[in-house]
Amino acid sequence: MIEALRTPDERFEGLPGYPFSPNYVDSLPGYEGLRMHYLDEGPADATEIFLCLHGEPSWSYLYRKMIPVFTAAGIRVIAPDHFGFGRSDKPVDEDSYSFDFHRNALIAFIEHLDLQNITLVCQDWGGVLGLTVPQDMPERFSRLLIMNTGILTGEVNEAFREWKAVIDSDPDVPIYQVMKDHAPGISDEEAQAYEAPYPDQSYKAGVRRFPALVADRPDMPGVETSAKAFPFWNQQWEGETFMAIGMKDRMLGPEVMYHMKELIKGCPEPLELPNADHFVQEEGELVARKALEHFGLAGGVAS
Repeated sequence: MIEALRTPDERFEGLPGYPFSPNYVDSLPGYEGLRMHYLDEGPADATEIFLCLHGEPSWSYLYRKMIPVFTAAGIRVIAPDHFGFGRSDKPVDEDSYSFDFHRNALIAFIEHLDLQNITLVCQDWGGVLGLTVPQDMPERFSRLLIMNTGILTGEVNEAFREWKAVIDSDPDVPIYQVMKDHAPGISDEEAQAYEAPYPDQSYKAGVRRFPALVADRPDMPGVETSAKAFPFWNQQWEGETFMAIGMKDRMLGPEVMYHMKELIKGCPEPLELPNADHFVQEEGELVARKALEHFGLAGGVAS
């Protein structure tokens, strides 16, 4: 049994722009005893399912601006919190976390809910993990909405090393400041909401661990699995794609994303967001509207 902490519910009361009801699963194979939280918004019988995956050091709060746009178009939105983040349980031991720990949990979660006709919505670690999943279950995925992310290769840029140094500098990771620094225009209350899942630093093992899992050598865990994603997206992918780029992001911004554009078969010209940094979803209302227009799913959503 993995020792884990569970954030008290009252920490999530009254968060700005986050009126969503929690949902939980505690029976994922291989993760018995750990409870995963997810949002499940929109029509339960919708044929269109958008799976929204967050990264570091965020949680499903990141998608609060996109979810209402999607649901207004009749789409069902599923937004899980990775273990260690948000309202999901948080293993205490940093060694509990690995690339496969998170990736296998995501696969088990998709199978548990039997999600079909998925539009993968991803950014940061949401893409690092999520972009390696369709290669193993391609029949479940039909579209991709990708923002500031990449696939592990065993190499990192200097901006990532600087980012990692900030996370490593304090065991009580300064999430509030990270959000203020990399989400232009975010309010103090919104930045503080990203801290809500973590009453103290003992809850932040997953937040501390994620940067260390980014492979900076080709022999690190995750690289071999990630390598299989390149031919999938370049040769086998037949779905529609929409890309949005936070142009101020030095780590996973224009340079990385235009490389991803060339990799992904059929990827059209991206939506460039000149004022957006790493956390593109903070301009999520615009991104969501433009993505729905591109996919022909806008319905009654005004552009």
